Amino acid sequence: MRARATAAGLLTTAALVLLGALPAAAAEGPPPAPTPERAASAPGTLDTLSRFFARDGAVARSAAAPRVEGGSVPVRILSPDFVAGKAGAAVARVEFRASRAISSDGQKASLWTVRGVDGWRVVNIATGDDEIRYAEQGGRLLPGGLVFREPQIDAWYVQKGAKVLPLDEDAVRAVGPNGTSLTAYRERVGRAYGDKLPGSAYARRGAAGGYDAGPAPAPEAGRFTTATVAGAGALLVLAVTATTATHRRRTHQIT
Repeated sequence: MRARATAAGLLTTAALVLLGALPAAAAEGPPPAPTPERAASAPGTLDTLSRFFARDGAVARSAAAPRVEGGSVPVRILSPDFVAGKAGAAVARVEFRASRAISSDGQKASLWTVRGVDGWRVVNIATGDDEIRYAEQGGRLLPGGLVFREPQIDAWYVQKGAKVLPLDEDAVRAVGPNGTSLTAYRERVGRAYGDKLPGSAYARRGAAGGYDAGPAPAPEAGRFTTATVAGAGALLVLAVTATTATHRRRTHQIT
């Protein structure tokens, strides 16, 4: 069994200017790209990727030769509205888009892009390609299904109609190898997190595990991060998930 470590899923507000919180003149660097794919493959991003892949001497920066493979995928996170039982709420909502990057020595990374008022920017790089890999896996298992993550237990699922199927071992532990119904899944997450939603006493205390939207520090190296984007042109807000992570990922925030 993989070692488990508790981690707070946070992304700092360092990228607020990139999303329209401050005038465009206050933002540093090139203007936002028109698509996630253009942002992911921009020269500045590739240079940052070279440094990311060269960490700890894994490969020489000059030899990393990173490339972005394929298009971006929407990354969905369990929706608080669904947890709260709001009528018509989808099981998850799009938080950002992810693209797969690969180095010359085979390392993989996930580039997270968010959309601001002027276009798309990469705001985070994470080791591995979980976001893209699970999107592909879910598409094979339930074509046309909605792939999403339950961050509190770091579980990935695919949902289509009344069916929710697990995509990783954490999800299998939660709903069984054959999955569950959407109704049963709603009941489970409602019991687990219903008293931890925004505005609850639990969240106001800042207790680990709540859905908190308040300011928070940057994640430590190896901690998994999540971002919430409340619509096009909106600010990057914080989704405190207090994840019980089953594996550690190194991240690098792009400011």
